[in-house]
Amino acid sequence: MAKKWGITALLLFGVYALGMYFYIFHSDSGGIPTALKGTVADPHVFMSERELYLSEEYSKIKNFLFFVAAPFEWLILFFILITGISQAFERWIPLQNRWAIWQNAVYLFLLSLLMFIVLFPLEYYRYSLSKYYGISTQNFNSWMRDNVIEFWVNFGTTVVIVTVLYWLINKSTKKWWLNAWLLMIPFSIFLMFIQPVLIDPLYNDFYPLTNKELETKILSLAEQANIPTEQVYEVNMAEKTNALNAYVTGIGSNSRIVLWDTTLNRLSENEILFIMAHEMGHYVEKHIYFGIAGYILTMLVGLWLTAKLMRRIIARHGRVLKINRINAIHSLPLFLLITSFLLFVSSPLSNYISRYQETRADQYAIELVVDPEAAVSTFQELTKAGLSEVNPPLLVKWFRYSHPTMLERITKVANEIGKEE
Repeated sequence: MAKKWGITALLLFGVYALGMYFYIFHSDSGGIPTALKGTVADPHVFMSERELYLSEEYSKIKNFLFFVAAPFEWLILFFILITGISQAFERWIPLQNRWAIWQNAVYLFLLSLLMFIVLFPLEYYRYSLSKYYGISTQNFNSWMRDNVIEFWVNFGTTVVIVTVLYWLINKSTKKWWLNAWLLMIPFSIFLMFIQPVLIDPLYNDFYPLTNKELETKILSLAEQANIPTEQVYEVNMAEKTNALNAYVTGIGSNSRIVLWDTTLNRLSENEILFIMAHEMGHYVEKHIYFGIAGYILTMLVGLWLTAKLMRRIIARHGRVLKINRINAIHSLPLFLLITSFLLFVSSPLSNYISRYQETRADQYAIELVVDPEAAVSTFQELTKAGLSEVNPPLLVKWFRYSHPTMLERITKVANEIGKEE
């Protein structure tokens, strides 16, 4: 039976990957509407022929990798279950009668190491691809260092979460999801609070903005927006990427407005001020707190669905999946598979909400800085730096785009200019 399930899973993955290949590489979706050709939103206007070619080629490969990566991970987790590898990892634990956290740490190390090794070729291909197309500037040693740091940060966090999770499942196999959700709320907020000061600096160096004249202008915008901030941070990303970015992270006293040094090096002062006004728009609109509330609600629904699905799947197919009971640590790959699947299928909704918030932040920035030309040129530069599609296919937009497409963003600003004229 397990062999039959394995062959079926491989065939389904193959058919899905083939379908996505034809959709992304050979469908006619996307492109520039006839009415917008030759306008400031048309990449043929602001990108060179080589940039256009690389953008189209790079975007298609990236999109295809995105759509096959998650199902490929599900496939690996599925095979870890049906081949008995997960059960074997649990049997190999040398600390059977010791504290649960140590037993879980050994199991999770074995599982995490296996997933890291199996998925490494895909991650390395993504890194090589980004390097080949001139997006990444990071050397291999630095890239590996980031991967190792990420492995251990995720491992340490997961050991704590999984230990508490399976303790709750042992306490109540029916209501564990509700108790887990209640505990995850303060834990998630705590992680958001410490991320800017403890986790992010593990990967990059953050320091106050060195251009004090620019900082004064940014703080002046913040004052207009009634934002109580005294400092803007920059981060050294030029040694890793040519892409541009700025963002707001953290909550409360640990919140930060951060500019990549690539953004500082490539954009004009007016373009940087527009980006900062956009980030301030998120603060003014309280998007961080709406995001936290949405995350908490999503966790509640996700944990409830996961609990229902795990019980039903184990009851019906536990023998094939080599799962004896839900409260055994070897059931974890099923938990990870279900939660990953739910996150993937719910991403169009979360992306839709995010795009709405980004549109609001764009509108706020346009009104605050009153410089639509800088807004247009900013979006154009962001497109060129990331070799982005300005109008991706519909499925790509639904599943990948947490921001409006550049076609939508540039067109909106161009319409604002038209109204003024």
